[in-house]
Amino acid sequence: MSHYVDSEVGRLGTVMLHRPGPELARLTPRNSGSLLFDAIPWVSRAQEEHDAFAAALRERGVEVLHLAELLTETLAGDDARAELTEQVLRSPRLGDQLRARVAAHLAYLDPATLASVLIAGLAHEELRVSRERPGGLVYQLMDRHDFVIDPLPNLLFTRDSSVWIGGRVAVTSLAMPARRRESTLTDAIYRHHPRFAGTEFAYHPGMEHLEGGDVLLLAPGVLAVGVGERTTPAGAERLARQVFAADLAHSILVVPIAQERATMHLDTVCTMVDIDAVLMYPNIASTLVAYTVTAGTDGEDPLVEGPVPFLRAAADAMNLDQLRVIDTGLDPVTAEREQWDDGNNTLALAPRLCVSYERNTETNAQLERAGIEVLSIAGSELGSGRGGPRCMSCPLLRAPLGQEADPAAHLRRPRGLSGE
Repeated sequence: MSHYVDSEVGRLGTVMLHRPGPELARLTPRNSGSLLFDAIPWVSRAQEEHDAFAAALRERGVEVLHLAELLTETLAGDDARAELTEQVLRSPRLGDQLRARVAAHLAYLDPATLASVLIAGLAHEELRVSRERPGGLVYQLMDRHDFVIDPLPNLLFTRDSSVWIGGRVAVTSLAMPARRRESTLTDAIYRHHPRFAGTEFAYHPGMEHLEGGDVLLLAPGVLAVGVGERTTPAGAERLARQVFAADLAHSILVVPIAQERATMHLDTVCTMVDIDAVLMYPNIASTLVAYTVTAGTDGEDPLVEGPVPFLRAAADAMNLDQLRVIDTGLDPVTAEREQWDDGNNTLALAPRLCVSYERNTETNAQLERAGIEVLSIAGSELGSGRGGPRCMSCPLLRAPLGQEADPAAHLRRPRGLSGE
């Protein structure tokens, strides 16, 4: 199989999702804050909403892959199993005796059950121990509801742990401790699953902090990278060096955003809905700036220019007179409410066709007035982790712009900056 993405709006061919499961049921008022959820979701309703989201994609001809299934198939291989088991056993909070008990527990699990544990975690009361082989001091001092292996409720947001840039995948380096193991699972899938054999990488989890929600593929060869709460300036610089070295882009727009929960990623305030149109949070649209980073010559350091207004820098890099801007909401209060409810976080299925949460009625009306078809989905429970349709999806294949009717058309083009 081959995978390729060079824009935000080329017709979507294949996407990776994660259907929420037992990991969401691990959330309680006691731990939801540390696990980055603003509310305790109703798990069965969240699953219904996610199933409807996946069905809406399939109805438009999109191939939907589920991360848990890919992980189960990956764990059928000895190398991947040993690698991911070792990763959870490496935790310094286990201690030697408990580590040995956890290793013995995991060794008995079939691939599907092991995948479930790696995603949903393992609680103290679920660990198999005996009088003859107890868990030791660490185990004895744990509360029965404490986690021996932490759950990953944010795995739902598959965009953050990987993003495809051209024919390469950037497996990111997640900033928050509660999420760092997500990219370990994603990385193992890309390196060990047969579907992704031969995949080349543009970024690795051990590099500086970078999250996929901060990376927008504005046009072939043009990336925007938000720096704020999750992605650091060093992460943006490292990505620029990586993509320039691989000839994947000619311009990187580095966009500072407020280090706040409401604007944790660039895609919480701006997403693309057409080849020349962005949906933007109006409260910051006029103040957002960008630093334009381009490759240095003869191996020299990248060049940095700016800052200039983001919309101007983006239009120039995309070779457009200007970008069309669609506002979130009609007034400042509505805009703020709908931005918090992921109104800006749309997933484009093709130019002028996007998926949005149904509750953002004013934003959806604005999109439709601008000629954008909106597929609205329920998200009352899915949104409790602060993420919308774009956050919940990692595109693996998009048709190059101009070839939207044929998502596999890139297979007939040479690899490089724009396939020309």
